[in-house]
Amino acid sequence: MSTVPQVAAHPPASAPIPTPSPAPAPAPVRAASPTSSAVGAATGLLDAFRAGDRFLATPTRTLLAHGALSEVPHGTDPIAERVADALAEARAGRHSAPVVMGAIPFDQDAPAALVVPETVRTGPALASDPLVALPADAPRAGAWTVRPHPAPEVYAKGVAAAVDRMWNGEFSKVVLARTLEVTGPGEPDIAAMLRRLARRDPCGYTFALPTRPGRTLLGASPELLVSRRGDRLVSNPLAGSTPRSDDLAEDVRRAAALLESAKDLHEHAVVVDAVHQAMAPYCSAIDVPARPSLIRTAAMWHLSSTVTGILAHPEVSALEIASSLHPTPAVCGTPTPLAREVIRETEPFDRGFFTGIVGWGDADGNGEWVVTIRCAEAEERTLRLYAGAGVVAASVPEDETAETAAKFRTFLHAVGAEL
Repeated sequence: MSTVPQVAAHPPASAPIPTPSPAPAPAPVRAASPTSSAVGAATGLLDAFRAGDRFLATPTRTLLAHGALSEVPHGTDPIAERVADALAEARAGRHSAPVVMGAIPFDQDAPAALVVPETVRTGPALASDPLVALPADAPRAGAWTVRPHPAPEVYAKGVAAAVDRMWNGEFSKVVLARTLEVTGPGEPDIAAMLRRLARRDPCGYTFALPTRPGRTLLGASPELLVSRRGDRLVSNPLAGSTPRSDDLAEDVRRAAALLESAKDLHEHAVVVDAVHQAMAPYCSAIDVPARPSLIRTAAMWHLSSTVTGILAHPEVSALEIASSLHPTPAVCGTPTPLAREVIRETEPFDRGFFTGIVGWGDADGNGEWVVTIRCAEAEERTLRLYAGAGVVAASVPEDETAETAAKFRTFLHAVGAEL
């Protein structure tokens, strides 16, 4: 059996991003540097989350924000410029260390959900807190109604049609998604679901935030689009996946097979090349691994490459680079314009924030922006779950349908529902 090298539990992350010291006068927007290693410092923020708050846990820090000092307005200017203006206005208003938090849709021309919070509490990474190993409360007993959209057989037909078009030379990859509508007897407990997501995969990127009144986006993404700490940039594209197994020997066999899969290695190489080409203009130096490694979540194995660079122009923010990277072939396809068209023709729903961007940024351009996958939107009694699979010419429709089902497991576990 082949050995499995370089296995990480989460995307490699940059070191914690320092934030400026607060001014002597009190300021409503303040993100303290996450230097405390006290037991419970991170899980305390997780447990303090309430519906309507904004929560983001990354491999460098944990953020819990309350209120909205200002909203980033919708407009025709690039989103990074509108965010920079909002942060500059907050800083001019004597707020010493403002940050922006929120989400950007898959369609960047659609309205985003980004705010400068009134207050931000910051702690160390969840994975550094020993209390994160304690089990979360089990989901409440209740009957859930699960409705796939489209039905699995319809999704498989869409994959087959895309494969036929690829064999005819129209395009080389498209990411096709499907959804599950999960409806319960009452409104879901958002805070409890967030705790279960975070404790199941504490090394990833866990988030929960309102996107409009009465609607919450929450999830646990494994994929870093880009982070900036000073002049250091990191991107961690993922492409090529296989479900985990509860049997240890089978789990290792699947991981080893993924590292040797020609189909998945090709899919991954396409994504890494696109990230390389998009990041290079911003960098004075850039490093791209020759071969991918593996990362794991509780539900999936992924091929992973960590692309690092040195920022050439200090005025460029992490969000500006994230906007230029998005959407990568990992969530859209290639060539991008044609893949977008295939997605519109095939998927019978609007992706909204799914496969968009979620994260935080500060007024100095630092930040962490994550691909919005392994997520759901909660509204009243209904959760809409999303999952997609990368389709290439070698794809088998039944396999891609099974992959989306495996990806749903991340959220179904938090809900206490089953397919």
